[in-house]
Amino acid sequence: MSWRKTRFPDPDAAVAEADGLRWLAQVPDGARVVRVHGVRPGVLELESVRSGPASAAAARAFGAALARTHAAGADHVGQVPGRTAGFMAQGPMPGPSAPGLRWGEFYATTRVLPFLRTAVEQGSITPDGAARVEAVAARLVAGDLEHDQPALVRERAGAGGHAVARLHGDLWNGNVLWDADSGGEAVLIDATAHGGHAETDLAMLDLFGAPFLDEILDGYQEVSPLADGWPDRVALHHLNPLLVHTVLFGSAYADAAVRAADAYV
Repeated sequence: MSWRKTRFPDPDAAVAEADGLRWLAQVPDGARVVRVHGVRPGVLELESVRSGPASAAAARAFGAALARTHAAGADHVGQVPGRTAGFMAQGPMPGPSAPGLRWGEFYATTRVLPFLRTAVEQGSITPDGAARVEAVAARLVAGDLEHDQPALVRERAGAGGHAVARLHGDLWNGNVLWDADSGGEAVLIDATAHGGHAETDLAMLDLFGAPFLDEILDGYQEVSPLADGWPDRVALHHLNPLLVHTVLFGSAYADAAVRAADAYV
């Protein structure tokens, strides 16, 4: 059975989502991804999943599978699979100016500052708040806030390789379905897939309260231990989605975005 999705900010967004879902689904033993049955501009035909409640066992298995998905890697931070630029926050996904960017520079210039500028133009973030976020962006560009990928991402990159994770990109609780017909197995939907830092997906699960998050993290770390100090970086990876939500939904998220930045000023 298929489910037809037609609400997209741009017809190409349907194609971008299909490309991202297929890219994520390529990973052997990775997180299960909703099957794409067909796509054309503005229309996406997807596997229908009957969603049920999560369980601790399914969450732990999902964490382990997500670690393998991340470890499949990407060519560079900001890589978007397929034929389009990808989409984020109802518009084309901001992309890196060159494939060689470090993660911090990529995150600052394509995930933090573009959405900060829009939020300021909308009047959602004050000049003082913007200055605090800009100070964090400057530290990111300077390399002060670089941190290692999880162990399996580094291992798969190999000696001298550039470790980049294969991300879902919008991994909030609502984009993880628990398949009632397959023992509650997690199924990923609505991807904004790209190459980036694995902690970004995990922080997104934290931000909006994924069920059994501790079990997800335990399952993840059994397969691919996170770099030391990862709990202290969760708010850093919250900064982009909070700014995106500020742009989409207004100033209700602005204070949270500035507070997330304050820990790294």
